[in-house]
Amino acid sequence: MTFTKPRFSRKLLAIPYGLFLIIFVVLPLFIIGYYAFTDGYGNFTFDNLKNFFSGSGKDSFFQSSRFKTITQSFAISVVSTILCLLIAYPVAYIIANSKIKNKSGLLLLFIVPMWVNFVLRVNALKELLDWIGIYNVSKEWNLFNTVLGMVYDFLPFMILPIYTTIIKIDKSYLEAARDLGANGARAFVKVTLPLSKAGIVSGVSMVFLPSMTNYVISNYLTYNHVKIIGAYIDECFRNDLWNTGSVTALLLLTLMFVITWLTGGLDTESETGKRGTSLW
Repeated sequence: MTFTKPRFSRKLLAIPYGLFLIIFVVLPLFIIGYYAFTDGYGNFTFDNLKNFFSGSGKDSFFQSSRFKTITQSFAISVVSTILCLLIAYPVAYIIANSKIKNKSGLLLLFIVPMWVNFVLRVNALKELLDWIGIYNVSKEWNLFNTVLGMVYDFLPFMILPIYTTIIKIDKSYLEAARDLGANGARAFVKVTLPLSKAGIVSGVSMVFLPSMTNYVISNYLTYNHVKIIGAYIDECFRNDLWNTGSVTALLLLTLMFVITWLTGGLDTESETGKRGTSLW
């Protein structure tokens, strides 16, 4: 008698991941969508969306600072992202082109802080700012401390993708550029920078979007005096304004999706390769 061995399909390995997505991603999104498009009695309505842009509704007084919060969050996020990029790109470039054999060990020095508990790191920075004497001094210093905290926390997320992209650049491109008469600066602008664009886009997405919502940093480093959009959503939920908080979270999620979708099209190796080798 012969027994047929049951064939194991690798597709079955996707079941745990699928269940995880349904329980922790799809279901919460469904709940947010439900509250965003229903009133207090569970009736379908677009009033929450309309009130978000008009500032009207029963919670209009609570929403009075909404656009100020959004503007402030956007400004903090833009400044934090630019500073992270200005710091991270030279660091990633130097590490990738260094003659040290163990480049991963050098990169690890910038990644190790991510292993420390997030709240512990923020509290340590808070104590340092208090020791220096710039903690909760004025509105300007609070904004500075918030940006500093964002850069401190998200800098490794900018360094890693840029380094990963630069280290993979074929050195023959740079040699060809020099053979065609390009100096070091021109070769960098025309070859290295275009070929590392995918890493820049990835790093910007990983810094810009979270820094608009990470209210723990702004709350800890400014004694709750600087409010960003993440804190506004949390405040809505804590004050039982589930409809307002849900529609705000849904709009922010839509914005994140649009930005990610628009920037995702830039990650094309063939296109960046062509750009990198066109010297003029």
